[in-house]
Amino acid sequence: MITRELSKTIPELSKGFPIVGLVGPRQAGKTTLAKSLFPNYDYINLEQLDLRQFASDDPRGFLKQHNKHVIFDEIQRVPELFSYIQAKVDEDKIPAQFVLTGSQHFLMMQSISQSLAGRIALFTLYPLSYAELKSAKKNIDSVQGQILTGGYPRLYDGITVREHWLNTYVQTYLDRDISLISQIENLPVFEKFLQLIAGRTGQLLNYNTLSNDLGVAHNTIRSWINILEISGIVLILPPFFTNINKRLVKSPKIYMVDTGLACRLLQISSTEQLQSHPLYGNLFETFVVTEYIKNILNMGKRPELYFYRDSAGLEADIVHQTEKDLKIVEIKSSQTVPQQPFSTLKKVQKVLATPSSIELVYGGNNQQKRSDGDILGWSEFLTE
Repeated sequence: MITRELSKTIPELSKGFPIVGLVGPRQAGKTTLAKSLFPNYDYINLEQLDLRQFASDDPRGFLKQHNKHVIFDEIQRVPELFSYIQAKVDEDKIPAQFVLTGSQHFLMMQSISQSLAGRIALFTLYPLSYAELKSAKKNIDSVQGQILTGGYPRLYDGITVREHWLNTYVQTYLDRDISLISQIENLPVFEKFLQLIAGRTGQLLNYNTLSNDLGVAHNTIRSWINILEISGIVLILPPFFTNINKRLVKSPKIYMVDTGLACRLLQISSTEQLQSHPLYGNLFETFVVTEYIKNILNMGKRPELYFYRDSAGLEADIVHQTEKDLKIVEIKSSQTVPQQPFSTLKKVQKVLATPSSIELVYGGNNQQKRSDGDILGWSEFLTE
């Protein structure tokens, strides 16, 4: 079994909390991780109809029977439980009394977040990171192969066929998960929407063009984006502004969390096809950005991550507010270093006028420390 970085983080950072929460997309490995960290806990899978009905019909009686040291898997299936769990942990004051997992980010749901505020140590588990795969010697040598495969654990068991598994994953997501989150009447249109989002990964999120392309209302597009975010299919990266209040009025960028899933939705089936695809640069950027975010989340930290773009076309792919300074990163998919690698980054650095460091990440393997900044191959950047 591949060791997850969160297995080191959760025991340390969850001390003193009555609830440990683990959220992330379906099949990311949440159940396996929860069971390995809490091997002596009872395990209750709320996907099972009889248990779900018991919990929904009589939450008080259900919690009386399962009152401590319990893993509740797919807890979002019974939202009625949350307020009763709140009352129970407030009364008992037992550390790590309950472990809750969910393939929907339940703290993004307002009614639930109020019940758990201050009581839960919450962690996000995305599919396997490149750093985890490399540590286990399961990584794929070429960046194209890694992008094409993605990080879902089942794809590294030596048995599962990638294309078939990802096709099934998409169908399960549409048939089961979407119906639980929202009453979407036209699933074929939503599937088309999902494909369009894959085609826009690494780009500015434009609600109007999506609305026009699908013939769906603007507000519906916003609702559907929220569904993808809650269920761990996409990440939204906000723009960086020195004035925080302005951040929300500009377009964010959208990224598919898993590049393997994005490739499947785009019908990319080989590394050769991927490398010559017009979206290869966007998929490479998506891979680097999402892997970087995984590394931050795996340390139990909140990613203070943005991108920079101004009206003059000046752009940086990552602006990361670290404890030390502002890290400004440009991502290039080419396997050779540009002749003037820091020209754009130095302009961004000057505009932001704050203590910062600059890095260029590219599709090659050489590392160079220069006076202006660092040049890193993708593998070094994602495992540093």
